[in-house]
Amino acid sequence: MAQRSRPCVQAFDAIAVGQAIGALDVPITAALITGGAIATRDYFPGHIDSEAARALGSQAVFMNILTTNGLVQRFVQGWSGPKSRLCDLKIKLGVPHYPGDTIRFTGSVTDKRPQDRSIELSFKGVNSLGSHVTGTARVRFP
Repeated sequence: MAQRSRPCVQAFDAIAVGQAIGALDVPITAALITGGAIATRDYFPGHIDSEAARALGSQAVFMNILTTNGLVQRFVQGWSGPKSRLCDLKIKLGVPHYPGDTIRFTGSVTDKRPQDRSIELSFKGVNSLGSHVTGTARVRFP
């Protein structure tokens, strides 16, 4: 189960540029990897079949980009709260995710626009191999 050590923020006025966002740890399991691939209709053998993944040169099944994208959205909106709206998301993938590892998401507020009540976050998700995902997200508040 993921560990949450940060409050859910919902008040736009309480957010400041430079503010750090508390970490979110998500254990990576084979079920998460294969379930995420199947749920997104990504039947590439490297995401759902351990033997096929090893035949491709991988140590195990590895996470697809859409599952990573979902975890990023969980991190961002878990912090910003249920009334916020994710408007823009840009990610860059790095090292793969394998079962038995954990991804730790961290981030900070890099921009705040009062005119449309939005903020930009820069974030990264790191596992034992290094940086799995980096990016930015723009979130609008009511």
